[in-house]
Amino acid sequence: MSSVAITKDTYLMWYELMLLMRRFEEKTGQLYGQQKIRGFCHLYIGQEAVLAGAVSALRHEDSMITTYRDHAHALAKGTSPGAIMAEMYGKATGISKGKGGSMHMFDKENHFYGGHGIVGGQIPLGAGIAFAEKFKGTDNLNVCYMGDGAVRQGALGETFNMAALWKLPVIFVCENNGYAMGTSVARSTADIDIYKLGLPYGIPSSAVDGMDPVAVHNAMDEAAQRARAGEGPTFLEMRTYRFKGHSMSDPQKYRTKEEVESYKAKDPIEIVKQEIEKNGYADEKWFEEIAAKIKGQVDEAVKFAEESPWPEASELYTDVYVQSDYPYIRES
Repeated sequence: MSSVAITKDTYLMWYELMLLMRRFEEKTGQLYGQQKIRGFCHLYIGQEAVLAGAVSALRHEDSMITTYRDHAHALAKGTSPGAIMAEMYGKATGISKGKGGSMHMFDKENHFYGGHGIVGGQIPLGAGIAFAEKFKGTDNLNVCYMGDGAVRQGALGETFNMAALWKLPVIFVCENNGYAMGTSVARSTADIDIYKLGLPYGIPSSAVDGMDPVAVHNAMDEAAQRARAGEGPTFLEMRTYRFKGHSMSDPQKYRTKEEVESYKAKDPIEIVKQEIEKNGYADEKWFEEIAAKIKGQVDEAVKFAEESPWPEASELYTDVYVQSDYPYIRES
């Protein structure tokens, strides 16, 4: 039973947040094509309901850690769009001072801990953050996101065992968008029901419709209640879909246009919009105002990134070690 009610305000928040993610990522794709953003870049378009449904069931103090497909997670946790865009530009005003780029964003104030380029590398780290919360005696939890390809890493089994043994307050979420880069789950997985990987460890595990924020909200809320009650981890397989390629360099030859279009018909933003209209939660003027507001936010983020300074060369030697006078830092 959900402890956090889904109300009119929830639907309005979902729509606005998902539209911000979508427009921000669309602009990111355009800027990448213009070579304003360089390096690797992975868009979240299509998967927005996984985050919208999560934040409505969680507290701001709950932390998140994720993969390199991380722009939308930072937005969902409250990071400034300008700081995210500046980070992708490599500017000094970026959320990681321009040193992380698209794949390595951190925002300690908003309890967002990356942004990890090593596939599956964030899984044990998520459990470690949860261990810290338990050790400190808080009732905060960690949500540890991973892709369907990351569940093949050996660290998953090791982490699941420790998290279950120590009853850590962590929600493991597999964002199963059907493809690990260009390899379908069916080609790489003996059992395509990924959620079953948690069952041998005694972890409550289930599959969730990741295109539906209501289903995501309810599953996350139940998992959060368990974590806060000291009952340990939960593993949720969010079955979702990315409308774009794995990265900006992906030619997408491994799937048909018909398959992509069939999932676009389940676009979570359009489904939430229809629900808002059906229930009379908002009129067309509200949708127009939200669209204009978000366009303004994205345009302002780009302007901020464009006008921000590049990092000084001396920044190469900062943020390397916690100890400022560590002996292996080169003297100027």
